[in-house]
Amino acid sequence: PFVTGVRGQVPPLVTTNFLVKDQGNASPRYIRCTSYNIPCTSDMAKQSQVPLAAIIKPLATLPPEETLPYLVDHGESGPVRCNRCKAYMCPFMQFIEGGRRFQCCFCSCVTEVPPHYFQHLDHTGKRVDFYDRPELSLGSYEFLATVDYCKNNKFPSPPAFIFMIDVSYNAVKSGLVRLICEELKSLLDYLPREGNMEESAIRVGFVTYNKVLHFYNVKSSLAQPQMMVVSDVADMFVPLLDGFLVNVNESRTVIASLLDQIPEMFADTRETETVFAPVIQAGLEALKAAECAGKLFVFHTSLPIAEAPGKLKNRDDRKLINTDKEKTLFQPQTSFYNNLAKDCVAQGCCVDLFLFPNQYLDVATLGVVPYQTGGSIYKYAVKLQILFLNDLRRDVQKEVGFDAVMRVRTSTGIRATDFFGAFYMSNTTDVEMAGLDCDKTITVEFKHDDKLSEDSGALLQCALLYTSCAGQRRLRIHNLSLNCCTQLADLYRNCETDTLINYLAKYAYRGVLSSPVKTVRDALINQCAQILACYRKNCASPSSAGQLILPECMKLLPVYLNCVLKSDVLQPGPEVTTDDRAYIRQLVTSMDVAETNVFFYPRLLPLVTDVDSDSLPAAIRNSEERLSKGDIYLLENGLNIFVWVGVSVQQSLIQNLFGVSSFSQISNALVSWVLIIVKQEDKLEMLFKHFLVEDKSLSGGASYVDFLCHMHKEIRQLLS
Repeated sequence: PFVTGVRGQVPPLVTTNFLVKDQGNASPRYIRCTSYNIPCTSDMAKQSQVPLAAIIKPLATLPPEETLPYLVDHGESGPVRCNRCKAYMCPFMQFIEGGRRFQCCFCSCVTEVPPHYFQHLDHTGKRVDFYDRPELSLGSYEFLATVDYCKNNKFPSPPAFIFMIDVSYNAVKSGLVRLICEELKSLLDYLPREGNMEESAIRVGFVTYNKVLHFYNVKSSLAQPQMMVVSDVADMFVPLLDGFLVNVNESRTVIASLLDQIPEMFADTRETETVFAPVIQAGLEALKAAECAGKLFVFHTSLPIAEAPGKLKNRDDRKLINTDKEKTLFQPQTSFYNNLAKDCVAQGCCVDLFLFPNQYLDVATLGVVPYQTGGSIYKYAVKLQILFLNDLRRDVQKEVGFDAVMRVRTSTGIRATDFFGAFYMSNTTDVEMAGLDCDKTITVEFKHDDKLSEDSGALLQCALLYTSCAGQRRLRIHNLSLNCCTQLADLYRNCETDTLINYLAKYAYRGVLSSPVKTVRDALINQCAQILACYRKNCASPSSAGQLILPECMKLLPVYLNCVLKSDVLQPGPEVTTDDRAYIRQLVTSMDVAETNVFFYPRLLPLVTDVDSDSLPAAIRNSEERLSKGDIYLLENGLNIFVWVGVSVQQSLIQNLFGVSSFSQISNALVSWVLIIVKQEDKLEMLFKHFLVEDKSLSGGASYVDFLCHMHKEIRQLLS
């Protein structure tokens, strides 16, 4: 158990199995910080160079044994807030004058307690209803929002999902269109629904497209679906309103009939060109007309070169790598998509993009709208069908909030100054997301604007306003209290390396948009050397200069930092495409701490076939010298899974696992299209070795030992 009642308590590592008991601070599943003890002054923070940041996952999924945040309904008066800074009622507010007023823990302003909310205080100054009210005793809870928190002062309609399928030649011939249609037939039964509701309130619509768009009327009263074609893609409109967005159960037979017909209708297509921007515009217009928020699921296969708004050209140029122009590879080709994204956010139109490229697609540009609307990007090699279906199932079913706005308030002395993640910002304080799902994290950096005090500590409150999948407007609140210190040693004792790496990777991945990659890498090394040199100088007991001394909780900072430096974004190997780099850059920017932990330092497990043991084998270190010729290993980083087979593995084992009689007969197939089988001393082994992050890499990245020596040299230089 991890009990959250203590201020500034460092949570268990993300790799630990723990159970959270909320006693006034938000669970680490919702918020993790780079340090739980903040320097009292900005000078001290500058001296240490430790970034002060929180990785926030507002709608994180909890394990079944943990309680979901309670929903508090204050009726028409809405949640109680501070008059001045508008912070929401939370466990750290101080009730005074017999309970008639409260003093804000964020800005110290005193506010009258509304008559309906009044309660007497006990002899310790606590309200007597303290344990009956989630907002007084828990770190995380939800408020039901009143109509004032809604767009145009109208309660929202339930959201809609629109499925938009590329039916160009490649998509049809590869079997993709048929696969999607088959899967959607059963998947529509699993749309997200509110708690105990019988069926989902989400309505659905269908569009197919190549150079033109086809809309489908699937109204329940029709015997057959009807298709309407829009060929003027320069001026996108939705040709039908009634019958486009429907209730799944009412229109079930018409939808099933449509999904059966689509693969047949386009079976003989010769159309290879596709449009892209008009597809998103069409979805946006449909949601506008229906006056609701929603999500577009776009399944797309090729670079949109057809004559239409948002048309792109092939600009894939590997010669730019390691030059000053390299940053253009990560930037969108045109500002058209930024403007489109802005319109989508205003409507609450979130875009999830599934890409199936067989050549360059320009992910850096196509990804702009999903990225800025809080959506997701998925990218698959042709054969990874099972992987795609798993992702699609999860994507359709997962919890998601629409039309979301998040604000982070802090107690006096620090403030939120910088934000990373998949969202849009029109001002400096509000993070806006057309959609926010349970996997997305927003990273917030804090800076001092005054002194902090050791006595009072520091507070964060994350408030997320969103529309639930049933169309209910809600506020989710997470509170966290941190310690403040005047001694550097206290700062270094209360840091979390995994969270630090998550922040540094995101900071660096944003840096490549504006600076040469080498500059970004050097800045990372420099910052970490400064963090460690400051510790050495101020906190370590005197010792010889020849020793490398690291803080206890940062022992692994160099090994993880080296992994970030060698990642495909900052140091691409020869086989990494520009699309892959843009894809990974966007992916990492909204990852949580557990995901970056295994993404940068993959899990490597010996597949010991000890029949009697039901526990997982212990992971081994990511280095070739740890692999034994007689064994089989599994390596995974959250995106790829490899099985490495040693050259002298026993025949009986090969027979059992692969159904062939010898090592030479094992095919390097993608088994079940997910696992990549790698044989020792085979050409695929080069790809596998790329993930053995402690070794020297082909692209010139240092081995862990060499990098440690390099860091040591940097630290010594700073100290001298």
